[in-house]
Amino acid sequence: MSQLHQWAALAVIIFATLGPTALIAPLSRPDRDGWYGALRKPRWNPPSWLFAPVWTFLYLAMSVAMWLVWKENPNSVALPLRLYGVQLLLNHAWSPTFFILKNPKIAFGVILALWTAIVATTVCFALRVPLAGQLMLPYLAWVSFASALNYRLWQDNKE
Repeated sequence: MSQLHQWAALAVIIFATLGPTALIAPLSRPDRDGWYGALRKPRWNPPSWLFAPVWTFLYLAMSVAMWLVWKENPNSVALPLRLYGVQLLLNHAWSPTFFILKNPKIAFGVILALWTAIVATTVCFALRVPLAGQLMLPYLAWVSFASALNYRLWQDNKE
């Protein structure tokens, strides 16, 4: 496999990971209509400016992890690719569920499914390429934090 082929594969993975975000983000911005700003939030709610750099880092780390797994054995990547796709689909489903549907309860169900899919993907990656599994850990940590925040927002804003 040529170096060019490997770098092209990484570019495709990054595009597939980040591309949907570019489409979804403008529609599900927290400040789009004032709904999110009006919610009661815990003191530990991160500032809005933090989300874009954190997610950019996480998406790039996830992409590199998937690429490392693919690069290790391109002919045996069906399961890791499926798991990666499922967690990515759930990831991209959360923002519209929370910010467009304005439904923290359903969004919490989505994020729990996402967390489970991330764990499965991380374990699968780690068994194939330990570094790939390690690259998924910040994502798992952030989604764990986001799950707790989603739960708190749901509970504090039930009406």
